[in-house]
Amino acid sequence: MKTITPSPGDIKRAWYVVDATGLALGRMSSQIAAILRGKNKPYYVPNIDTGDYVVIINAEKVRVTGTKMLNKVYAEYSGYPGGLKEITIAEVMAKHPERIIQHAVKGMLPKNTLGKDMFKKLKVYAGNEHPHEAQNPQTLILQYT
Repeated sequence: MKTITPSPGDIKRAWYVVDATGLALGRMSSQIAAILRGKNKPYYVPNIDTGDYVVIINAEKVRVTGTKMLNKVYAEYSGYPGGLKEITIAEVMAKHPERIIQHAVKGMLPKNTLGKDMFKKLKVYAGNEHPHEAQNPQTLILQYT
């Protein structure tokens, strides 16, 4: 048997819409990362971007379990003394709720230029509206236990 490597003409990209209302952040993010990588396709190859586009709506209604809303902290360090900035997930949710999903999904993608190209196919919106109706996205219902 031969291993088949898909050419750029063989890759068919679909558009999916995911409603994040009531979904757990981590479980949703892992399934979205798999779709962005193309692991749901029969011709998946780890060194080629074969994934689909994912549009996430209602990012402000995503659910985090346990005490993460109070205890989980995002930290940035500028490199200078005293340059550590810490912000809780509740504060991020109040200002920019789409960044929580982006941060979670980006951490599950490869840390190279291929991962950056995969991340560009993720579109996250805080509200119910999105500007991608022209692409005729399919509604995707995530399955997890």
